Amino acid sequence: MENIILQKLEQDPKMAEYLKENSYWFKELNRNSDNYSAFIHAMKEKYHLKITDKISDAIDNIDMISGILETLK
Repeated sequence: MENIILQKLEQDPKMAEYLKENSYWFKELNRNSDNYSAFIHAMKEKYHLKITDKISDAIDNIDMISGILETLK
């Protein structure tokens, strides 16, 4: 595995945690460093770190707050 990828994995605790849970990525990243983008995509998919997930969470929070305000009227 390239040193740059190792440093990135050590710096981000979510990446390190995902790598521990899904150890097959060690093999994939050792074989080909180009798999790093697939690793990042899979991690973001699991931990809901995509922009669409964040927008969906914000909309859910707004709906919850508006529901609470409606019940208080």
